[in-house]
Parts: sequence; structure tokens; C-alpha cells
Amino acid sequence: MISRIDRRFQRLAAERRSALVTFIMAGDPDPETSLGILRALPAAGADVIELGMPFTDPMADGPAIQAAGLRALKAGQTLRATLKMVASFRAKDADTPLVLMGYFNPIYVYGVGPFLRDALFAGVDGLVVVDCPPEEDEELCEPAWRAGLAFIRLATPTTDDIRLPAVLVNASGFVYYVSITGVTGAAMPDPVAVGQSVARIKRHTPLPVAVGFGVKDASSVAVIAATADGVVVGSALVEALRRSLTGGAATPATVPAVIGLVEDLARACRSGKNAPPTL
Repeated sequence: MISRIDRRFQRLAAERRSALVTFIMAGDPDPETSLGILRALPAAGADVIELGMPFTDPMADGPAIQAAGLRALKAGQTLRATLKMVASFRAKDADTPLVLMGYFNPIYVYGVGPFLRDALFAGVDGLVVVDCPPEEDEELCEPAWRAGLAFIRLATPTTDDIRLPAVLVNASGFVYYVSITGVTGAAMPDPVAVGQSVARIKRHTPLPVAVGFGVKDASSVAVIAATADGVVVGSALVEALRRSLTGGAATPATVPAVIGLVEDLARACRSGKNAPPTL
């Protein structure tokens, strides 16, 4: 059966444009505000949504997303609550692909079998679990795709042609290309190098390639969209949310701050296929 992720990327390919993939942290800064943002993302232009699973030790995340996870945990967000949040979103949106992103520890504590069952029931389409290497596919990757969930792999600038086939062997949904070495929200990626890396990855797989890490604003979205099948923006959205808070709490400006930025990014993404490959 064709998944929501497959359908969305097929449709966008027919439209000759890249997907805008937006990341927010579940429960940040509180469950109600987070759900409001989540529900508003598709109308603002998000083509695929990545929903972060808060975790106390997010080793691949930069300061912005680390802080978002801590705010969410402080507000009482759990993995079970995150799945309920997905179910609430899915009750009003049957089409937008939604991927959970995070780390294996909370899933392990929950129980892999129960987690996959509950994630499917809630309406999750795929997983990005950054600390599950292909050598450990039997732990989560293989059970996930047997259950019907895409398992989205990360490739990096240091993933060479020898390593890449192992990374991609059980990948599904799309490939998430980490455009820089380091953590989320770090330096701006080199668009020429990104274009070359996307082309190299696509020689190894028919899956779409989405590019993230360091993509901060509309101009960088447009440039990356010129060569990638998708552009992932996370830290910039999380920072827009943070700046709207007062004393760590949501204000009337919080949802509009995030959604307004998504609208700007979506416009840039839709024009990106015509953008020159330079910043």
C-alpha cells in the first residue's frame, strides 16, 4: 500500500517542487499550544511534519531543540501524550504525512511492540530515530517497516559511497540528508556541496532526499529546494516559538510566530526550484 509519505512526494514531484518539512517539539511550550501549532502547520504550507519526541539526552540536537525538549518535559509531555497528540491531529487531517523524530530510549522504555502498535493507531507515518544504526536494524527498523511505518535514515557529509548502501538498505519514506557536521541549528550549509551530495545519494536510492540542519530562513530554503526533494526546518521554528514566550510560557503571539514563519518558508520552498544554487 502506498503511504501518505509516498503520495505526498509523488504529488510534489509531479508539481516539480520540493517539500517543506517542518519540525516542532511535541508539548513545547505546553500541550495545548503545541497541538494548536501542529494543527495549523498544513494550512501554513507544511508538506510533511516531523514531531519531536522529548528526551533528556538529545545528543544530536543543538541548544534550541534541546531547550524545546526540556520545556516540553517540564510541561509534562510523555511519549504516550505525544501519541495522543498525533491522534488528535489525525482526527482533523487525514492527508498530511507525520513523522516522529527522536531517540530510541523512550521507545525502548515504552516497549517496541506496544509503541509501534500505538503509533500506527494514532496515525504516525514514519520514524526518524537518530541513534539506531543499520547494524541494529532488528531492534526497531525492521519491526517498524513490517508494521507499516517508514523508517527514515540519516545520511551525512561523512557517509561515503562505501557506507551509504548499508545506511539505505532498509530505508523507506525518504532519506534525511544532514547537510553539515555537528548538531541541529549550526552553521549554514554550502548549497553547491549539498547539491552534489543529494545527487550522489540519489544514485544509490530511488527515495526522495530531504535536506536539513542549518537551514534557517526563506533564502536558504529556496536555495536548498533547488536541488533537494525536501527541505527540513526545525531550529528556526523552535527559536521563533521561544522568542514569543514570556517567562517560558506561551503568549497570544506564540502560535502566530511559528505559523507566520512557516508561511514565509513555504513561499520560498515553492519558488526554490527556480533558485540559483548559491547563497
